[in-house]
Amino acid sequence: MHQTPFHKRHLDQGGKLVEFAGWEMPIMYTSIIDEHKQVRSSGGVFDVSHMGRIKIAGKDARLLLERLLTRRISGMKPGQCRYSLICNEQGGVRDDVLIYRFEEHWMLVVNASNREKILEHISDNAGKHKVKVTDLTFKTSMLAIQGPNVMEQFERFSKEVPALKRYGFCEKSVLIVKLIISRTGYTGEDGVEVILPAKMPAMAMDMLLKSGGSDAEQVLKPAGLGARDSLRLEAGMPLYGHELDEDVIPIAVGLDFAIAFDKGETDSDKENDIPGFIGQEAVKKCAKEGTVRKLVGLKLKGRRTPRQGMSVRQNGTQVGTVTSGCLSPTLGYPIAMAMVDCPNADVGKAVNVQLGSKAADGEIVPLPFYKR
Repeated sequence: MHQTPFHKRHLDQGGKLVEFAGWEMPIMYTSIIDEHKQVRSSGGVFDVSHMGRIKIAGKDARLLLERLLTRRISGMKPGQCRYSLICNEQGGVRDDVLIYRFEEHWMLVVNASNREKILEHISDNAGKHKVKVTDLTFKTSMLAIQGPNVMEQFERFSKEVPALKRYGFCEKSVLIVKLIISRTGYTGEDGVEVILPAKMPAMAMDMLLKSGGSDAEQVLKPAGLGARDSLRLEAGMPLYGHELDEDVIPIAVGLDFAIAFDKGETDSDKENDIPGFIGQEAVKKCAKEGTVRKLVGLKLKGRRTPRQGMSVRQNGTQVGTVTSGCLSPTLGYPIAMAMVDCPNADVGKAVNVQLGSKAADGEIVPLPFYKR
């Protein structure tokens, strides 16, 4: 298994390490519930160095990325990043990504489990494009610092960071360490994600915490992947391998906002040589004809946790399948996301979920479950 540059720090802080996408990662330090509540009430620090970071440079980098990504990127300015998708020819999701625009290059942040697949996908579609692709994953590390008090801490370190708009980023130097700080995250809270060199991550983390003042270590406590998962589930954010995969059309999970349906077809696109994206025709066809299933939220009674793959039923008939579930630490009851047949997916409809030999009653509710 790969180890992140923060591996020793995780052990020193009592982290319980597990295998995740080929990496040894902390699932928790104290408890998932405590770390979840810490992020919702104050702030948490997540090691997300396992996520892939891919630099794309060269004369044709923009055109290649336009072909790969479902959103337009040519209008992006340096210092902006954008959520997008990469699809296959059938319109299924190969990955959901963040694309960063720098002065002289671009950077993709991809899911850990998909890094090698996306590198191969880029290579397969590069053709005669003049591009240089560099995998920065093992040369860098990455932190997600999330919570309602995070920006207050960063005000003591930088005026520029709290002034960032959502999906904006800046480059900062802390002594000899160069940081890329973006106002992004995956918890439903405000905060930042920080990319830093792999050689001095612990020193950089300590600098960030000390810059936040004497109370920073109480405001920003370490959190593991367990809390990251329950936080994103409350916020209704899809996770690759659960709500997203190569067979899922993004429209079915409510990601229409991340798709430029007419990409490559407008006069402006033609003037700027912007091509359509891979899988575009399949996605457009699905948008026109509708999907068979759609992603919904479930609120359940009792205390038992629904898990991926469990059957969702109405009047004894299976109408869907759970994709993610947990006992919500914020709300105090079990929640789940599920793919449900469209005729049975209306908010307010009663359902039950088969939890092994027993079933839990519940209802379909709007997503997200939680908004800050």
